[in-house]
Amino acid sequence: MEQYQKEDPLERLAREEREKKARGGSLRTVMIVLAVVAAALAAALAYVWLSKSKLVSDLEIEKKDLTEQIVALQSDYDNLSSDYDAINSQLDSSREEVAQLVERIKKTDATNRAKMRQYEKELGTLRSIMRSYIVQIDSLNTLNHELTVQAAAARKQAEDAGRRNQELSAQVESLSGQVAVGSVIKGRNVVLQAYNQSDKVTDRSSRVVRMLVSVTLSENELAARGPVRVYVRVKDPQGYLLQDGTGANFVYNGEAMAATASREVDYTGQDVELSIYVNNIPEFTKGVYTAEVFTAQSRLGGAEVLLR
Repeated sequence: MEQYQKEDPLERLAREEREKKARGGSLRTVMIVLAVVAAALAAALAYVWLSKSKLVSDLEIEKKDLTEQIVALQSDYDNLSSDYDAINSQLDSSREEVAQLVERIKKTDATNRAKMRQYEKELGTLRSIMRSYIVQIDSLNTLNHELTVQAAAARKQAEDAGRRNQELSAQVESLSGQVAVGSVIKGRNVVLQAYNQSDKVTDRSSRVVRMLVSVTLSENELAARGPVRVYVRVKDPQGYLLQDGTGANFVYNGEAMAATASREVDYTGQDVELSIYVNNIPEFTKGVYTAEVFTAQSRLGGAEVLLR
């Protein structure tokens, strides 16, 4: 007798059909899960791609706008000229800086945001320098026009009055000598800032412990070299001069003036950047503080800051 009874063929077929259906159901479940996961991944990738594309597009627009501003500034520099060799030399240097900036931004990827911010700062600096050139050129043109008129009048008087020839000749020489006014040291980029106890810039009057006045003594090949004392006069919102206890005083245009603070620097004819702190002020109130910067020969400029 056989040890086991053979399975009925119909039952075996039925059993195999049930097992096939079970395997098919499991496979369909796996395929559905995989399809859902694939769809979710595709949606996520599409969102990331669209977000990145939007960001890149915005950065490209910002780069294009910044490039147009720099190119426009380059055109302004190209159109600016003067009759003074010293200023022309400075203009050539600034034109080269602008040209280099144009090349750098063209070669920089728009997604390099750190570089874009750096270029924006350099653009602002070059704009400020250009404004200072325009002020210098206008000032010298006005001065030379006035001197030309005065010299012409002096020469006419000398021709009309021969007996005063010697006196008027001396006057002409004196007027011609006034061209040396162009040798006076000038300044630019005057900035007034307020600092807190942590030595950080602030505009909160209750947190201010000191102020800082910054200025650049401009390059001038005609100016005398050597020690130069720079004075700052800082006034509070009521117009009162701040006193830091140093008792600095100077004479400007024949008038004795008190200064908030001063500092001596060695001027070599090149640009000199310097800063002067205003300390020992009991308190700072809300409002606009103004600062003026002088040497004994000229006013270098002014600035203001609003404290809240």
